[in-house]
Amino acid sequence: MAEEPRQKSDPRISLRLRARISTIDPETDPRTGRRFFRAADEICANLSRGGAFISMRETIPTGRRVLVELDIPGGQQVQAVGRVAWTRKALATQLPAGHAREPGIGIQFLAGDGLWRLDQFVTRTLRRRNASDAVTELASPQQS
Repeated sequence: MAEEPRQKSDPRISLRLRARISTIDPETDPRTGRRFFRAADEICANLSRGGAFISMRETIPTGRRVLVELDIPGGQQVQAVGRVAWTRKALATQLPAGHAREPGIGIQFLAGDGLWRLDQFVTRTLRRRNASDAVTELASPQQS
């Protein structure tokens, strides 16, 4: 299992978007030797201009190329080719409440015709959230 990266260069937004993940290169079933492709409907739990975290129980091996299709608000779909940069498996034991970490994969986006739409969506969402945070700070009573 690959380690999660310590630093993320692009700001990330937490969200819940429908994501379809398909492997680009075939895998080989270790029991039968047959080649196959994976395709699954999952949830994108956070997103940046450069990548995404996809929550999924059965992870895809690190380094594997995938096609990611995200349904973003406004009825748009973004397609991008990515690489599985790291995986996080389900924990065998339960963590205390509030400390749960979802199993899944970290994807680094490599290419895609819709990446400019993704960039616009992330930028708009970050601006809205920053504006909302500023309004909340102004509305909060000042502590002396």
